Amino acid sequence: MTDQVFVIIPSFNEGKVIRQTIKSLGDQYNIVLIDDASTDDTANAVRDLPIYYLRHDINLGQGAALQTGMDFALQQGADIVVHFDADGQHNPADIDRFINVLKDQKVDVVLGSRFMRQDDFLAIPRLRRLLLRVARIVNGLLTGLWLSDAHNGFRVMNRQALRAIQLKENRMAHATEILMQIRRRQLHFVECPTHIVYTEYSQVKGQRWQGAIDILIDVFINKYFR
Repeated sequence: MTDQVFVIIPSFNEGKVIRQTIKSLGDQYNIVLIDDASTDDTANAVRDLPIYYLRHDINLGQGAALQTGMDFALQQGADIVVHFDADGQHNPADIDRFINVLKDQKVDVVLGSRFMRQDDFLAIPRLRRLLLRVARIVNGLLTGLWLSDAHNGFRVMNRQALRAIQLKENRMAHATEILMQIRRRQLHFVECPTHIVYTEYSQVKGQRWQGAIDILIDVFINKYFR
């Protein structure tokens, strides 16, 4: 039996690029777009595409959008779920490669890493490289998982992980929360190299230092006060 693969794409005001991102995936996957209350032309941009289109009436954040997509995929009988960014940074060719790693190594989650190959590492803008190094240390201290790349949005997981991971962090702190839950639920995982394309568009919309501080505050509150 062929695995039911669902690609989960959280999106907020990505109307300029979302159609191109979805079309780059081809027609071999079930694509779930979660429109997180966009105020641009996202809905019209994808209206005629053969995808599942889900929309939040209120902007809740990327973590909440991912959880909406994962809940839907689980209800639809997904065997494998892929987290894929809407802005076109991720490489569609990596999906099948990660799925093969998931199966061959018999793990529950495969996490993308920009720090396992030199070409991928050098493609990261210098300031972001530093931010990611700091994030790795902070995430290691908070989660106990010392990954090479702690905040990569490209992930593949099986149905067991899909059932186990329940995100409560609605916004960007969900990336750390996923790692916490992987450890808490004793899910088996590996990192796998992936190449991120940093376009001018994606860098303008990318994470800033202030946003990184907000993430740390959210994670700290979640870990010690909830």
